[in-house]
Amino acid sequence: MATASEWLAGARPRTLPAAVSPVLAGTGVAAYVDAAVWWKALLALVVSLALQVAVNYANDYSDGVRGTDDVRVGPMRLVGSGAATPAAVKRAAFLAFGVAGVAGVALAATTAWWLVAVGVVCVLAAWGYTGTSRPYGYLGLGEVMVFVFFGLVAVVGTTYVQTGTFEPAALVAAVGIGALACAILVANNLRDIPTDTLAGKRTLAVRLGDRGTRQLYAALVAVAALAVVGLAAVTTWWALAGLAFLVPAGAATRTVLGGATGPGLIPVLQRTGSAELAWAVLVSVPLFLAG
Repeated sequence: MATASEWLAGARPRTLPAAVSPVLAGTGVAAYVDAAVWWKALLALVVSLALQVAVNYANDYSDGVRGTDDVRVGPMRLVGSGAATPAAVKRAAFLAFGVAGVAGVALAATTAWWLVAVGVVCVLAAWGYTGTSRPYGYLGLGEVMVFVFFGLVAVVGTTYVQTGTFEPAALVAAVGIGALACAILVANNLRDIPTDTLAGKRTLAVRLGDRGTRQLYAALVAVAALAVVGLAAVTTWWALAGLAFLVPAGAATRTVLGGATGPGLIPVLQRTGSAELAWAVLVSVPLFLAG
């Protein structure tokens, strides 16, 4: 039976900045247009965090029962390591989905009921990453879905539930956040190319190969930097403070382009998560102040 610390590790807390960042960025845009609603922002944060944890547990369960995690370089997995049964991890995933669902329905009830349909699509996408007979995460589409759901949907949705409008600034912010969320997954899959290839998991990294994946990572960081400039152009130039995200992102990029492999890429995940959180905080503060 898994211990509390093992369950916490299985939730992959280092990935949680990818859930916090879009809510911060979206709320920053809402504050800029003088329409921030803090209790809705908190509910959006609950939805985002719960979905991230659910995805992590669902991925642990699905990869574990397929045997993909039998040989791992990265952090421990509950099913793959034998610390928890597949059924227990699956229940944990659906419990997290349930928490996200309750918070999401509360947001929809106070905003627009069509948001329930968006929530259902988010849950289906989260489970479909590795949880179906033909998981899209095994087909090289993981990064696309991360960009859409942890970038576009999460940021624009966070702004919308507070403002009731679709703000161009939210879309620009979503591109920056989505690019860095993708970069986290790219770094993870770059590290796992050898084991994923053996397991038949055709991630985008496997399809692009080692060199192409490293170049993609650097390109995503560049897109995030351009998004800061774009956001500053449509809001306030003080948002350029967000370019300081390049401090952790630059260090991670040097590691990636320097040819690090296996365990040498694990710090890249943490630095990329830190870069995404820094991006969100450093552009949101000026937006809050300007609003």
